Amino acid sequence: MAWVVLIVAGVLETVWAVALEASKGFSRLVPSVVFAVALALSMGGLAYAMRSIPLGTGYAVWVGIGAVGTALYGMAAMGDAVSAARITCLVLILSGVVGLKVLH
Repeated sequence: MAWVVLIVAGVLETVWAVALEASKGFSRLVPSVVFAVALALSMGGLAYAMRSIPLGTGYAVWVGIGAVGTALYGMAAMGDAVSAARITCLVLILSGVVGLKVLH
């Protein structure tokens, strides 16, 4: 169960990062509220998961999911550059996250 919660918390990290950008420095109410709720849920999920998942593994997986998710969102929806090198780097991050899970 802790791994499922950790994955959801990682996805919520992507949500709060996107909402943070959309809030334009907290000047827009709805994205600011989405940011705050997603941040609280993401941190709460990370805290819950770390009850049974080691600190280094849990944090790295959480950050990896959030980083890859945010980068993919940026490429798909925000016009961020897409290149073979960037995709390769994201695959390497994802490989590291999977490796940490497998080797746990």
